[in-house]
Amino acid sequence: MPGAWWLLNRSSFGLDVRAVGENPEAADAAGIRVARTRYLALMFGGALMAIGGSFFTLALLGSFTLDIIAGRGWVAIALVIFGRWRIMRVVGGALLFAAVYSLQLRLRILPGWGDVPFELLLALPYLVVIVALAISGRNVEYPGAYLKPYRRS
Repeated sequence: MPGAWWLLNRSSFGLDVRAVGENPEAADAAGIRVARTRYLALMFGGALMAIGGSFFTLALLGSFTLDIIAGRGWVAIALVIFGRWRIMRVVGGALLFAAVYSLQLRLRILPGWGDVPFELLLALPYLVVIVALAISGRNVEYPGAYLKPYRRS
Protein backbone atom coordinates (compact mmCIF):
# COMPACT_ATOMS: atom_id res chain seq x y z
CA MET A 1 0.00 0.00 0.00
CA PRO A 2 2.75 2.55 0.72
CA GLY A 3 4.39 1.47 -2.54
CA ALA A 4 1.20 2.11 -4.50
CA TRP A 5 0.77 5.50 -2.84
CA TRP A 6 4.35 6.44 -3.66
CA LEU A 7 4.04 5.18 -7.24
CA LEU A 8 0.90 7.20 -7.97
CA ASN A 9 1.75 10.36 -6.03
CA ARG A 10 5.53 10.75 -6.16
CA SER A 11 6.93 8.96 -9.22
CA SER A 12 6.97 10.52 -12.67
CA PHE A 13 5.05 7.54 -14.07
CA GLY A 14 2.29 7.97 -11.48
CA LEU A 15 2.04 11.67 -12.13
CA ASP A 16 1.84 10.95 -15.85
CA VAL A 17 -0.94 8.43 -15.25
CA ARG A 18 -2.87 10.90 -13.13
CA ALA A 19 -2.40 13.66 -15.70
CA VAL A 20 -3.54 11.42 -18.55
CA GLY A 21 -6.57 10.31 -16.56
CA GLU A 22 -7.59 13.83 -15.64
CA ASN A 23 -6.89 15.79 -18.81
CA PRO A 24 -5.25 13.97 -21.72
CA GLU A 25 -5.16 17.07 -23.92
CA ALA A 26 -3.11 18.99 -21.36
CA ALA A 27 -0.90 15.95 -20.77
CA ASP A 28 -0.30 15.66 -24.51
CA ALA A 29 0.56 19.36 -24.68
CA ALA A 30 3.05 18.80 -21.83
CA GLY A 31 4.80 16.11 -23.88
CA ILE A 32 3.35 13.01 -22.24
CA ARG A 33 2.59 10.19 -24.67
CA VAL A 34 -1.05 9.57 -23.77
CA ALA A 35 -1.63 6.24 -25.55
CA ARG A 36 1.67 4.80 -24.28
CA THR A 37 0.94 5.87 -20.71
CA ARG A 38 -2.58 4.43 -20.81
CA TYR A 39 -1.35 1.11 -22.21
CA LEU A 40 1.44 0.87 -19.64
CA ALA A 41 -0.99 1.60 -16.79
CA LEU A 42 -3.39 -0.99 -18.18
CA MET A 43 -0.65 -3.63 -18.48
CA PHE A 44 0.64 -2.87 -14.98
CA GLY A 45 -2.87 -3.12 -13.53
CA GLY A 46 -3.50 -6.39 -15.40
CA ALA A 47 -0.23 -7.82 -14.11
CA LEU A 48 -1.15 -6.88 -10.54
CA MET A 49 -4.57 -8.51 -10.96
CA ALA A 50 -2.93 -11.69 -12.27
CA ILE A 51 -0.50 -11.77 -9.35
CA GLY A 52 -3.35 -11.18 -6.91
CA GLY A 53 -5.49 -13.89 -8.45
CA SER A 54 -2.68 -16.43 -8.47
CA PHE A 55 -1.74 -15.58 -4.89
CA PHE A 56 -5.37 -15.94 -3.82
CA THR A 57 -5.64 -19.32 -5.52
CA LEU A 58 -2.37 -20.66 -4.13
CA ALA A 59 -2.80 -19.21 -0.63
CA LEU A 60 -6.36 -20.47 -0.18
CA LEU A 61 -6.26 -23.97 -1.65
CA GLY A 62 -2.84 -24.60 -3.10
CA SER A 63 -4.33 -25.51 -6.46
CA PHE A 64 -6.52 -24.05 -9.18
CA THR A 65 -10.25 -24.17 -8.60
CA LEU A 66 -12.88 -22.79 -10.96
CA ASP A 67 -14.77 -19.68 -9.72
CA ILE A 68 -12.61 -19.27 -6.61
CA ILE A 69 -12.67 -15.46 -6.84
CA ALA A 70 -16.48 -15.42 -6.43
CA GLY A 71 -17.15 -11.84 -7.49
CA ARG A 72 -14.33 -10.19 -5.58
CA GLY A 73 -13.12 -8.48 -8.75
CA TRP A 74 -16.36 -6.51 -8.85
CA VAL A 75 -15.83 -5.68 -5.19
CA ALA A 76 -12.43 -4.26 -6.12
CA ILE A 77 -14.03 -1.98 -8.70
CA ALA A 78 -16.68 -0.92 -6.18
CA LEU A 79 -13.92 -0.19 -3.65
CA VAL A 80 -12.18 2.16 -6.08
CA ILE A 81 -15.43 4.07 -6.56
CA PHE A 82 -16.10 3.95 -2.79
CA GLY A 83 -12.59 5.27 -2.16
CA ARG A 84 -13.04 8.07 -4.69
CA TRP A 85 -9.73 7.19 -6.34
CA ARG A 86 -7.79 7.81 -3.09
CA ILE A 87 -5.55 4.96 -1.99
CA MET A 88 -6.11 5.32 1.76
CA ARG A 89 -9.89 5.32 1.35
CA VAL A 90 -9.71 2.24 -0.90
CA VAL A 91 -7.60 0.45 1.73
CA GLY A 92 -10.15 1.42 4.39
CA GLY A 93 -12.97 0.01 2.26
CA ALA A 94 -11.00 -3.18 1.67
CA LEU A 95 -10.44 -3.54 5.41
CA LEU A 96 -14.19 -3.05 5.97
CA PHE A 97 -14.95 -5.80 3.43
CA ALA A 98 -12.38 -8.09 5.06
CA ALA A 99 -13.81 -7.42 8.52
CA VAL A 100 -17.36 -8.22 7.41
CA TYR A 101 -16.13 -11.30 5.56
CA SER A 102 -14.40 -12.50 8.72
CA LEU A 103 -17.48 -11.67 10.77
CA GLN A 104 -19.71 -13.82 8.57
CA LEU A 105 -17.27 -16.72 8.97
CA ARG A 106 -17.42 -16.32 12.76
CA LEU A 107 -21.21 -15.97 12.83
CA ARG A 108 -21.60 -19.34 11.13
CA ILE A 109 -19.96 -21.15 14.03
CA LEU A 110 -21.55 -19.19 16.86
CA PRO A 111 -24.54 -20.74 18.62
CA GLY A 112 -27.85 -19.01 17.99
CA TRP A 113 -27.11 -18.21 14.36
CA GLY A 114 -28.35 -21.58 13.12
CA ASP A 115 -31.72 -20.10 12.13
CA VAL A 116 -30.12 -17.59 9.77
CA PRO A 117 -29.88 -18.99 6.25
CA PHE A 118 -26.36 -19.93 5.25
CA GLU A 119 -26.68 -18.06 1.96
CA LEU A 120 -27.56 -14.81 3.76
CA LEU A 121 -24.37 -15.02 5.79
CA LEU A 122 -22.39 -15.68 2.60
CA ALA A 123 -23.96 -12.62 0.97
CA LEU A 124 -23.38 -10.35 3.98
CA PRO A 125 -20.00 -8.89 2.85
CA TYR A 126 -21.36 -8.18 -0.62
CA LEU A 127 -24.49 -6.55 0.81
CA VAL A 128 -22.31 -4.31 2.97
CA VAL A 129 -20.31 -3.31 -0.12
CA ILE A 130 -23.50 -2.47 -2.02
CA VAL A 131 -24.85 -0.39 0.88
CA ALA A 132 -21.52 1.40 1.38
CA LEU A 133 -21.29 2.13 -2.34
CA ALA A 134 -24.88 3.38 -2.45
CA ILE A 135 -24.27 5.71 0.49
CA SER A 136 -20.85 7.03 -0.49
CA GLY A 137 -21.22 6.70 -4.26
CA ARG A 138 -23.44 9.72 -4.62
CA ASN A 139 -21.83 12.72 -6.23
CA VAL A 140 -18.56 10.89 -6.83
CA GLU A 141 -16.24 12.93 -9.00
CA TYR A 142 -14.76 10.69 -11.64
CA PRO A 143 -11.44 11.54 -13.28
CA GLY A 144 -11.94 14.04 -16.07
CA ALA A 145 -11.17 11.63 -18.92
CA TYR A 146 -12.82 8.58 -17.37
CA LEU A 147 -13.98 6.20 -20.15
CA LYS A 148 -13.28 8.81 -22.82
CA PRO A 149 -11.09 7.85 -25.75
CA TYR A 150 -8.40 10.30 -26.71
CA ARG A 151 -7.34 10.90 -30.28
CA ARG A 152 -4.50 13.24 -30.92
CA SER A 153 -5.54 15.99 -33.28
